[in-house]
Amino acid sequence: MSGPAAGIPADGFPQDLADLHLLVGSYTATGGGNATGISVVHGTTASTVAVMDDPSFLALSGDRVYAVSETADGRVSAFRYAGGALEHRWDADAGGDAPCHARVDPSGALVVTNYVSGTVTAVSLEAAESHAASVTASDGVVGTHGSADRVVVPESALVTGVLPDVEGPVEDRQEGPHAHQSIATPDGTVLVADLGGDALHEFRVTAEPAIELVRVHHLGPGVGPRHMAWLGAGADADLVVAGELDGRVYRLRRDDSGTLRPIASVPAFEGEVGESLLSHVEVDRAGRVVVAVRGRDLIVVLDTADDGLTVVGSASCGGVWPRHFAQVPGYLLVANQMSDAIAVLPVGSDGVPGETVAQIAVGSPACIVPVPARS
Repeated sequence: MSGPAAGIPADGFPQDLADLHLLVGSYTATGGGNATGISVVHGTTASTVAVMDDPSFLALSGDRVYAVSETADGRVSAFRYAGGALEHRWDADAGGDAPCHARVDPSGALVVTNYVSGTVTAVSLEAAESHAASVTASDGVVGTHGSADRVVVPESALVTGVLPDVEGPVEDRQEGPHAHQSIATPDGTVLVADLGGDALHEFRVTAEPAIELVRVHHLGPGVGPRHMAWLGAGADADLVVAGELDGRVYRLRRDDSGTLRPIASVPAFEGEVGESLLSHVEVDRAGRVVVAVRGRDLIVVLDTADDGLTVVGSASCGGVWPRHFAQVPGYLLVANQMSDAIAVLPVGSDGVPGETVAQIAVGSPACIVPVPARS
């Protein structure tokens, strides 16, 4: 019988991850989860650093952490991160119901997508920070999240765009538009995945803030685009899209008109889709696509050679309902929402994860953000 793998002690936690530092967004009791807010992970230990309702997605930029609150009449909160603690800075209206993604755009705006209402909001970070600084200076507001003295960003600092009121063939999921994720393009625009409308909406976002629709890229009926990632860099990059509802991964490329069109697609698993739902997708350093499959609880790896998509292999996600994952050198960290844990999976030379070597207990994890050592 063989002993522990190299670098993995008897207790199961890899020695080279001893300094692991993560921020984790989760679902709380409001959304049927078991967390109390945002957690910070050091090594194998997680602790709550900000109490708030359903912080299901986080974005880290410098020493700022932005967290959605995926509730009706949702909001987004900003924190300053230092010394393992979060200092609450300000809150802003998310511009819709159930915000599920936030990202700092190169324009200087925080882009927030609202799932239930099918809206996308841009918050001017310059205006928000300026307002928070002025209020703090005049009123001495303390940085405790949930305080009655919290700083609320004025409406003039944000603008909201509404996706077209369309329907798709999956009646219980596509009764209207559902904005799920945004991503910056090499052209300086923003793509928003509309799971309900089977489309990618391309906007131009500026820091004033302002949102202007540029064009709409349509996908096939029932695809349900959820998350996106770029394959390559610059003008020649292709876009990878996870179809939550049809279980397929798509590779899109701009044609001469600027429209993103599929050049390849492949099912992420064999058999009927049923309750198997794709979630997060990323591209690894070798140019392979990695996608999580809820329901089947898999991590699937695809090769992208010759302008195609080919499944290399798949592995257990190490838990139940892999909603999100993060790549760190040598490992894949999977947020298994229904297991109340982050699974640590070593990654092989072919990009396919091996068996789970450790579990980090975190209530209902929904988003993992590795924190650089300098932070």
